[in-house]
Amino acid sequence: MKSNNKSVLKKVILCLLLVVIAGVGIFLFIPSNYYVRRALIHFKPKIDQYNIFENSVVRADDPHPWQVAPDVEDKQIAPEFDPDFKKYETVAFVVIQHNKILLEQYWKNYSPLSLSNSFSMSKSIVSLLVGCAIKDGYIKNVDQPVSDFLPQWTSFEGKILTIKDLLTMSAGVDWDESYSSLFSKTTQAYYGRDLWKLTLTEKLIEKPGMRFNYQSGVTQILAFLLQKATNKSIVDYASERIWTPIQAEQDALWSLDHKGGNAKGYCCFNTNARDFARFGQLILNKGRWNGEQVVDSNYIREATTPATWLTYTPKLQPGETVARPTFPCSFYGYQFWIMNYQGLKIPYMKGMLGQYVMVIPQLDAVIVRLGKKRDTAYNIEQNYPKDMEIWLKAGMEVINRQH
Repeated sequence: MKSNNKSVLKKVILCLLLVVIAGVGIFLFIPSNYYVRRALIHFKPKIDQYNIFENSVVRADDPHPWQVAPDVEDKQIAPEFDPDFKKYETVAFVVIQHNKILLEQYWKNYSPLSLSNSFSMSKSIVSLLVGCAIKDGYIKNVDQPVSDFLPQWTSFEGKILTIKDLLTMSAGVDWDESYSSLFSKTTQAYYGRDLWKLTLTEKLIEKPGMRFNYQSGVTQILAFLLQKATNKSIVDYASERIWTPIQAEQDALWSLDHKGGNAKGYCCFNTNARDFARFGQLILNKGRWNGEQVVDSNYIREATTPATWLTYTPKLQPGETVARPTFPCSFYGYQFWIMNYQGLKIPYMKGMLGQYVMVIPQLDAVIVRLGKKRDTAYNIEQNYPKDMEIWLKAGMEVINRQH
């Protein structure tokens, strides 16, 4: 009797298991869950995943190499920094001063030609394209309503959503910013295939222009606004107005969604460390390159000035129960981050796995670090990952050694 009961129980469990497997299979192959299937296959984003996406070429039609210091091939980071560079799986480190490469070092089979995903550093590129569109007359100014181009986003409780609200991450939309969650909108944007449809799900849920809330979906709205304003893809516009004028040495790849052929403006600009450095040099040059004003200098100044009129409340970390204090937003401008370090004001671009382009105007220097990991600890008030201090110290040691 007991044997029969066990046999029946096994059959019931087997049937339930088959039902669950069938249900999961059906769920994964529903067209709208395409991104879930891809996320399960590829897991968390990686710096060299551009080959799993469709990509559009950002053409470099006037390549020109950097000047290089005479001893650059023999120069390496100071030995004291080796453990941390290995710990965070650094793949590229470039230090530039006075428009010349002082140090260039690579790890893990990376080279000057190796492509890396920018991740959120591309948000700063989108910001520069907004500056170009203003200069070209496609956009009046940053106070222009978003609804002039995209009527889907108008106002909330009488407060009109402006381009500046998008630039400063204070749009007040509902967007779950989490790559670690399988079902977040950011994961869906990364692995999904219809960015426009996903972007349309963003709704205004609070007054814009009040609170800093970092959301990749906000930058994607900006990317679509740029396309509407210029009547060009952001890939073609980037090639024409930035990538070619700053004389990038190599064509870049901007990853696309799989259905609409839209560039992932909030992430996924793929190029090498040397060419990433050109964005930093453009900021140092206040928007000029070889005598040409690529982006208006006033826009560059505003983009790298903190939006202190916004409030910022740090999110609770795992295990925390006491609410953190609210600060003025002292660290973010127009899709550019800003930090104060040892008396230096440093605008920078930042990607989720520790991709950085750090600009030090007082030293006329740019530091680029690409890698696979970054610190999980943050400077709370300035909202930067603590590993940034490592790359700054290592870069400044190179600069000091040069003198």
